[in-house]
Amino acid sequence: MDTSEVLALFDRQMRRDTLADAPGARVERVGKVVRQVGVEGGWSAVVWSGLDRAYGARPAIAEQVQYFTELGREFEWKLYSHDQPEDLGELLLAAGFEAEPDEALMIARIADLPDGSGLPEGVRLHPVTTPADVELMLSAHEGAFETTADWLRPSLLDMLAESPGAVSMVVAMAGDMPVCGARMELHPGTEFASLWGGGTVPAWRGRGIYRALVAHRAEIAAEHGYHYLQVDASDQSRPILQRLGFAALSTTTPYVYKP
Repeated sequence: MDTSEVLALFDRQMRRDTLADAPGARVERVGKVVRQVGVEGGWSAVVWSGLDRAYGARPAIAEQVQYFTELGREFEWKLYSHDQPEDLGELLLAAGFEAEPDEALMIARIADLPDGSGLPEGVRLHPVTTPADVELMLSAHEGAFETTADWLRPSLLDMLAESPGAVSMVVAMAGDMPVCGARMELHPGTEFASLWGGGTVPAWRGRGIYRALVAHRAEIAAEHGYHYLQVDASDQSRPILQRLGFAALSTTTPYVYKP
Protein backbone atom coordinates (compact mmCIF):
# COMPACT_ATOMS: atom_id res chain seq x y z
CA MET A 1 0.00 0.00 0.00
CA ASP A 2 1.36 3.40 -1.00
CA THR A 3 0.63 5.32 2.19
CA SER A 4 1.06 8.79 0.63
CA GLU A 5 -1.34 7.92 -2.17
CA VAL A 6 -3.90 6.44 0.22
CA LEU A 7 -3.70 9.43 2.57
CA ALA A 8 -4.37 11.77 -0.35
CA LEU A 9 -7.30 9.57 -1.39
CA PHE A 10 -8.66 9.65 2.16
CA ASP A 11 -8.39 13.44 2.34
CA ARG A 12 -10.23 13.82 -0.94
CA GLN A 13 -12.98 11.25 -0.55
CA MET A 14 -13.61 11.24 3.19
CA ARG A 15 -12.94 14.88 4.03
CA ARG A 16 -13.01 17.35 1.15
CA ASP A 17 -15.79 15.59 -0.79
CA THR A 18 -17.53 14.11 2.24
CA LEU A 19 -21.25 13.43 2.46
CA ALA A 20 -23.35 13.98 5.59
CA ASP A 21 -22.95 11.01 7.93
CA ALA A 22 -26.29 11.19 9.72
CA PRO A 23 -29.96 11.66 8.82
CA GLY A 24 -30.87 15.34 8.74
CA ALA A 25 -27.28 16.56 8.75
CA ARG A 26 -25.91 18.67 5.90
CA VAL A 27 -22.47 19.40 4.48
CA GLU A 28 -21.54 22.96 3.57
CA ARG A 29 -18.50 24.24 1.67
CA VAL A 30 -17.46 27.78 2.53
CA GLY A 31 -14.24 29.04 1.01
CA LYS A 32 -11.56 26.51 1.89
CA VAL A 33 -13.53 24.94 4.71
CA VAL A 34 -15.88 21.94 4.62
CA ARG A 35 -18.19 21.57 7.59
CA GLN A 36 -20.96 19.25 8.67
CA VAL A 37 -23.94 20.83 10.40
CA GLY A 38 -25.73 18.16 12.41
CA VAL A 39 -29.26 18.16 13.66
CA GLU A 40 -29.77 19.61 17.14
CA GLY A 41 -27.85 17.40 19.53
CA GLY A 42 -25.98 15.75 16.64
CA TRP A 43 -22.36 16.00 15.57
CA SER A 44 -21.25 19.24 13.93
CA ALA A 45 -17.68 19.70 12.75
CA VAL A 46 -15.15 21.18 10.39
CA VAL A 47 -14.01 18.05 8.59
CA TRP A 48 -11.54 19.55 6.10
CA SER A 49 -9.74 22.80 5.50
CA GLY A 50 -7.34 23.91 2.80
CA LEU A 51 -5.82 26.76 4.73
CA ASP A 52 -2.34 28.15 4.15
CA ARG A 53 -0.47 31.38 4.64
CA ALA A 54 -2.14 32.87 1.58
CA TYR A 55 -5.60 32.06 2.97
CA GLY A 56 -5.47 33.20 6.58
CA ALA A 57 -6.36 30.62 9.19
CA ARG A 58 -7.43 33.14 11.83
CA PRO A 59 -10.27 34.66 9.76
CA ALA A 60 -11.44 31.18 8.74
CA ILE A 61 -11.49 30.04 12.38
CA ALA A 62 -13.35 33.18 13.45
CA GLU A 63 -15.91 32.66 10.69
CA GLN A 64 -16.67 29.12 11.86
CA VAL A 65 -16.88 30.16 15.50
CA GLN A 66 -19.34 32.91 14.62
CA TYR A 67 -21.43 30.61 12.42
CA PHE A 68 -21.85 27.83 14.97
CA THR A 69 -22.24 30.26 17.89
CA GLU A 70 -25.16 31.91 16.10
CA LEU A 71 -26.69 28.44 15.71
CA GLY A 72 -26.06 27.76 19.39
CA ARG A 73 -24.11 24.61 18.51
CA GLU A 74 -21.04 23.03 19.99
CA PHE A 75 -18.75 21.90 17.18
CA GLU A 76 -15.49 20.12 16.56
CA TRP A 77 -12.60 21.08 14.32
CA LYS A 78 -11.25 17.68 13.33
CA LEU A 79 -7.58 18.44 12.82
CA TYR A 80 -5.07 16.03 11.27
CA SER A 81 -1.34 16.32 11.92
CA HIS A 82 -0.61 16.80 8.20
CA ASP A 83 -3.06 19.72 7.87
CA GLN A 84 -1.76 23.19 7.15
CA PRO A 85 -0.70 25.60 8.47
CA GLU A 86 1.53 23.75 10.92
CA ASP A 87 0.41 25.90 13.84
CA LEU A 88 -3.32 25.41 13.19
CA GLY A 89 -3.76 23.58 16.49
CA GLU A 90 -2.20 26.47 18.40
CA LEU A 91 -4.47 28.92 16.59
CA LEU A 92 -7.53 26.88 17.52
CA LEU A 93 -6.52 26.84 21.18
CA ALA A 94 -5.99 30.60 21.08
CA ALA A 95 -9.51 30.98 19.65
CA GLY A 96 -11.07 29.17 22.61
CA PHE A 97 -11.15 25.55 21.42
CA GLU A 98 -10.27 22.69 23.77
CA ALA A 99 -8.18 19.76 22.53
CA GLU A 100 -9.39 16.23 23.22
CA PRO A 101 -7.12 13.14 23.20
CA ASP A 102 -5.26 12.31 19.99
CA GLU A 103 -6.09 9.24 17.94
CA ALA A 104 -4.13 7.59 15.15
CA LEU A 105 -5.61 7.57 11.66
CA MET A 106 -5.01 3.94 10.66
CA ILE A 107 -5.85 2.46 7.27
CA ALA A 108 -5.46 -0.99 5.76
CA ARG A 109 -6.13 -2.35 2.31
CA ILE A 110 -8.72 -5.05 2.80
CA ALA A 111 -7.00 -7.42 0.37
CA ASP A 112 -3.88 -7.34 2.58
CA LEU A 113 -5.62 -8.25 5.83
CA PRO A 114 -5.29 -11.78 7.26
CA ASP A 115 -8.28 -14.07 7.41
CA GLY A 116 -10.19 -14.13 10.65
CA SER A 117 -8.73 -16.39 13.33
CA GLY A 118 -12.13 -17.28 14.72
CA LEU A 119 -13.88 -16.58 17.99
CA PRO A 120 -13.06 -18.20 21.32
CA GLU A 121 -15.18 -21.12 22.40
CA GLY A 122 -18.56 -20.05 23.71
CA VAL A 123 -18.64 -16.73 21.88
CA ARG A 124 -20.90 -16.04 18.91
CA LEU A 125 -21.66 -13.01 16.75
CA HIS A 126 -25.14 -11.51 16.94
CA PRO A 127 -26.14 -8.99 14.24
CA VAL A 128 -27.76 -5.78 15.46
CA THR A 129 -31.07 -5.40 13.63
CA THR A 130 -33.57 -4.25 16.28
CA PRO A 131 -33.72 -1.63 19.06
CA ALA A 132 -33.31 -4.47 21.57
CA ASP A 133 -30.06 -5.44 19.85
CA VAL A 134 -28.88 -1.84 20.19
CA GLU A 135 -29.32 -2.18 23.95
CA LEU A 136 -27.04 -5.22 23.89
CA MET A 137 -24.45 -3.20 22.00
CA LEU A 138 -24.69 -0.33 24.49
CA SER A 139 -24.29 -2.78 27.38
CA ALA A 140 -21.07 -4.11 25.81
CA HIS A 141 -19.80 -0.55 25.34
CA GLU A 142 -20.48 0.34 28.97
CA GLY A 143 -18.78 -2.82 30.18
CA ALA A 144 -15.73 -2.25 28.00
CA PHE A 145 -15.21 1.45 28.70
CA GLU A 146 -16.76 1.62 32.19
CA THR A 147 -18.83 4.66 31.28
CA THR A 148 -22.40 5.41 30.31
CA ALA A 149 -23.36 4.93 26.67
CA ASP A 150 -26.60 6.92 26.82
CA TRP A 151 -25.12 9.54 24.49
CA LEU A 152 -24.62 6.86 21.81
CA ARG A 153 -28.17 5.44 21.85
CA PRO A 154 -29.90 8.08 19.65
CA SER A 155 -27.33 7.90 16.86
CA LEU A 156 -27.32 4.09 16.77
CA LEU A 157 -31.11 3.96 16.65
CA ASP A 158 -31.12 6.58 13.87
CA MET A 159 -28.59 4.58 11.87
CA LEU A 160 -30.64 1.44 12.31
CA ALA A 161 -33.86 3.13 11.22
CA GLU A 162 -32.64 5.55 8.55
CA SER A 163 -29.46 4.05 7.06
CA PRO A 164 -29.53 0.26 7.53
CA GLY A 165 -27.72 -0.34 4.23
CA ALA A 166 -24.85 1.98 5.16
CA VAL A 167 -24.03 0.56 8.58
CA SER A 168 -23.25 -2.91 9.91
CA MET A 169 -23.43 -3.51 13.67
CA VAL A 170 -22.65 -6.66 15.58
CA VAL A 171 -22.33 -7.83 19.18
CA ALA A 172 -20.13 -10.66 20.41
CA MET A 173 -22.14 -12.69 22.91
CA ALA A 174 -20.77 -15.07 25.53
CA GLY A 175 -23.94 -16.95 26.32
CA ASP A 176 -26.42 -14.19 27.21
CA MET A 177 -23.70 -11.66 28.04
CA PRO A 178 -22.66 -9.01 25.49
CA VAL A 179 -18.86 -8.79 25.68
CA CYS A 180 -17.96 -6.67 22.64
CA GLY A 181 -19.89 -4.41 20.29
CA ALA A 182 -18.69 -2.96 17.01
CA ARG A 183 -20.02 -1.20 13.97
CA MET A 184 -18.86 -0.36 10.48
CA GLU A 185 -20.03 2.57 8.39
CA LEU A 186 -19.95 2.23 4.61
CA HIS A 187 -19.31 5.51 2.81
CA PRO A 188 -21.03 5.57 -0.61
CA GLY A 189 -18.98 7.01 -3.43
CA THR A 190 -15.70 6.28 -1.66
CA GLU A 191 -13.32 3.34 -1.33
CA PHE A 192 -13.45 3.46 2.47
CA ALA A 193 -15.41 1.78 5.21
CA SER A 194 -14.79 2.98 8.76
CA LEU A 195 -14.65 0.89 11.92
CA TRP A 196 -16.02 2.06 15.25
CA GLY A 197 -16.24 0.54 18.70
CA GLY A 198 -14.82 -2.90 19.29
CA GLY A 199 -14.03 -2.42 22.95
CA THR A 200 -14.13 -5.71 24.87
CA VAL A 201 -15.17 -6.15 28.49
CA PRO A 202 -12.08 -6.77 30.69
CA ALA A 203 -12.74 -10.44 31.49
CA TRP A 204 -12.78 -11.33 27.78
CA ARG A 205 -9.78 -9.35 26.55
CA GLY A 206 -6.79 -11.06 25.03
CA ARG A 207 -8.82 -13.85 23.42
CA GLY A 208 -8.99 -12.56 19.85
CA ILE A 209 -12.50 -11.10 19.90
CA TYR A 210 -11.41 -7.67 18.64
CA ARG A 211 -9.40 -9.25 15.81
CA ALA A 212 -12.32 -11.48 14.87
CA LEU A 213 -14.67 -8.50 14.66
CA VAL A 214 -12.22 -6.63 12.42
CA ALA A 215 -12.08 -9.65 10.10
CA HIS A 216 -15.88 -9.99 10.16
CA ARG A 217 -16.37 -6.39 9.12
CA ALA A 218 -13.61 -6.53 6.52
CA GLU A 219 -15.38 -9.42 4.83
CA ILE A 220 -18.64 -7.46 4.68
CA ALA A 221 -16.88 -4.36 3.32
CA ALA A 222 -15.18 -6.40 0.60
CA GLU A 223 -18.52 -7.91 -0.40
CA HIS A 224 -19.81 -4.36 -0.91
CA GLY A 225 -16.86 -3.40 -3.11
CA TYR A 226 -14.84 -1.33 -0.65
CA HIS A 227 -11.04 -1.44 -0.77
CA TYR A 228 -9.89 0.14 2.51
CA LEU A 229 -10.76 0.05 6.20
CA GLN A 230 -10.18 3.17 8.28
CA VAL A 231 -10.01 3.52 12.06
CA ASP A 232 -9.47 6.42 14.44
CA ALA A 233 -7.46 4.27 16.81
CA SER A 234 -6.88 4.74 20.52
CA ASP A 235 -3.59 3.78 22.15
CA GLN A 236 -5.26 0.54 23.28
CA SER A 237 -6.34 -0.65 19.83
CA ARG A 238 -3.42 0.70 17.81
CA PRO A 239 -0.98 -2.17 18.58
CA ILE A 240 -3.59 -4.78 17.63
CA LEU A 241 -4.36 -3.01 14.36
CA GLN A 242 -0.66 -2.70 13.54
CA ARG A 243 -0.22 -6.44 13.97
CA LEU A 244 -3.12 -7.00 11.59
CA GLY A 245 -1.49 -4.82 8.92
CA PHE A 246 -3.01 -1.37 9.48
CA ALA A 247 -0.67 1.57 8.93
CA ALA A 248 -0.74 4.81 10.93
CA LEU A 249 -0.98 7.57 8.31
CA SER A 250 -1.62 10.61 10.49
CA THR A 251 -2.79 11.72 13.91
CA THR A 252 -6.19 13.28 14.43
CA THR A 253 -7.07 15.61 17.28
CA PRO A 254 -10.60 16.85 17.98
CA TYR A 255 -10.63 20.53 18.92
CA VAL A 256 -14.00 21.32 20.48
CA TYR A 257 -15.63 24.75 20.73
CA LYS A 258 -18.51 25.31 23.12
CA PRO A 259 -20.44 28.57 22.59
